[in-house]
Amino acid sequence: MGKVIIICAPSGTGKSTIIRHLMEQGLDLHFSVSATSRPPRGTERHGVEYFFISPEEFRQRIERGDFLEYCEVYEGRYYGTLRSELDRQLAAGQNVVCDVDVIGAENIKRAYGKQALSLFILPPSISELRRRLEARGTDSPDVINDRIARAEFELSYADKFDTVVINDNLAEAQADAFRKVRDFLAQP
Repeated sequence: MGKVIIICAPSGTGKSTIIRHLMEQGLDLHFSVSATSRPPRGTERHGVEYFFISPEEFRQRIERGDFLEYCEVYEGRYYGTLRSELDRQLAAGQNVVCDVDVIGAENIKRAYGKQALSLFILPPSISELRRRLEARGTDSPDVINDRIARAEFELSYADKFDTVVINDNLAEAQADAFRKVRDFLAQP
């Protein structure tokens, strides 16, 4: 039976870079493939990048309780984690990485308990997070302000996670995350 690694972080904290690093370390990690009600983009394939389902089917599956977690990003645009898919991966012995928001993390942790490790990646400070977001040069000041407000909300959940990694220095944060995930996977 596999285990679940739940990773959360505010935008701009380095979560994708740390997850990519973990995936390359020989820990036998596999991504959880999320479901979405949006249509595929470019070369995206059903069951690879996402499970693409209609908004109507998504709503029906919510009502049936098929999702461990889900959110409606905006009207009719849903994203979520199907319990059946995560259970299938775990039954196949895969260790599954879930990249979700703080509410989704709580729901997945509640469902899998000690079989799941919830890891929160913290920025060194809100001011440093703002500096990183501004340095990207991809977002308007309004979008950055929205991301900072969202980050402050997410940071209020950090103490509910099993463990925290502070990304002040990327190499150190990657090494810390690796140790924590490796040690969790080694537990019986």
